[in-house]
Amino acid sequence: MNLENYQLLTIFVGSLVAIFGASEAGRLLGVRATGRGGDDVSTLEGAILGLLALMIGFSFSMALSRFEVRRDAVLTEANAIGTTALRARLLPAQHSVEALKSLREYVKIRLDITQRPPSAAELEVAIDRSNAIQETLWRNAMALAAEDTGLVPTGIFIQALNEMIDSQGKRLAALHSRVPNSVFLTLYGVAIVAFLFAGYANGLGVRRVRLPVYVVGALVAAVILLIQDLDRPSAGFISVSQRPMIDTAASIAAFTR
Repeated sequence: MNLENYQLLTIFVGSLVAIFGASEAGRLLGVRATGRGGDDVSTLEGAILGLLALMIGFSFSMALSRFEVRRDAVLTEANAIGTTALRARLLPAQHSVEALKSLREYVKIRLDITQRPPSAAELEVAIDRSNAIQETLWRNAMALAAEDTGLVPTGIFIQALNEMIDSQGKRLAALHSRVPNSVFLTLYGVAIVAFLFAGYANGLGVRRVRLPVYVVGALVAAVILLIQDLDRPSAGFISVSQRPMIDTAASIAAFTR
């Protein structure tokens, strides 16, 4: 089962049902086995909850590091585009106007796909159009360099353009770098087993209070959901800020040449 195919709210509700259901099933088994092996069950319960906490910490670290890489990739690409636009202004008038026009469209593509979660087809179209713009800019720069190999502005523009092209590759790599689906499935599996034992231990006790187990179960489900949210670059409640790209778009729009 690929959790990427489900909305976060659906996953959260499903995880609550699974965790609470496991707790209730364990509790019913514990009631039937009252007075037998209570100490052993408590030990196993503590060990499994400890394993769950370790896995949650490890998974959170993975998701957070990938989120930070995606955030840095946006800043790096925005800076690369901005530098390319500044150096485009040094080119001869006609070439400068055409380059800035292409770069404005390039930034617009970047911003359009962040307004809402793009489908795979929409993302592919955006990448193809970006690649076409890069190719046009590159060919025009090469043609200008061929006209006059000693033209310094052309050389530094080509260098900036090369960095801009590389930054797209890094951002796409960051976009596709995700916590494996198997990690989340394992997390939920361990959580269900842990609360099965928690419910069982609760059923063995003299005072069988459900509320503490339910509260902890809801917190665990919420934390795992937070990890999944961090791992979804554009489909969750937490998203990478596009402010650097917005500022770059505003700067390029203000360039007359």
